[in-house]
Amino acid sequence: MLYWQWAAFSELTVYELYEILRLRQNVFIVEQNCPYPDADGKDLKSYHLSGWDNPPHRSRKLLAYMRILPPGISYAEFSIGRIITAPEVRKTGLGKLLMKEGLRRIEENFGKQPIRISAQAHLKTFYEEFGFRQVSEPYDEDGIPHIEMLRGVPSNS
Repeated sequence: MLYWQWAAFSELTVYELYEILRLRQNVFIVEQNCPYPDADGKDLKSYHLSGWDNPPHRSRKLLAYMRILPPGISYAEFSIGRIITAPEVRKTGLGKLLMKEGLRRIEENFGKQPIRISAQAHLKTFYEEFGFRQVSEPYDEDGIPHIEMLRGVPSNS
């Protein structure tokens, strides 16, 4: 069973924050060999969706995570990023569950909103399954080809 947690930064425990940063570091920096400043200041203003193997107050492992950024932090629209599943649960469908849950939580908390992402280009088809469409030419971000993708109606700003 998977236990979802939705939290503002100030609501995360030290243990939860540590596990989030550890998983992000292990995958995005070490596994993908991509040295970049993960602690970019945006976590403080974001919501954090985490999928755990056990409920709080028990020993538990972080299996899935995404960061939800309100409008005005990365883009004029809402944005999601740092989308990640632990290596041992890849190819199990957990990434799709994470995306569905994240989109559901955004709509539940903020209504239907346009969402813009900076996606690794090789994941274009994955994000298209959730209604995102490519809206930029490919560009390099930390040595990895990326594209901007948008879901929903563009904002008027």
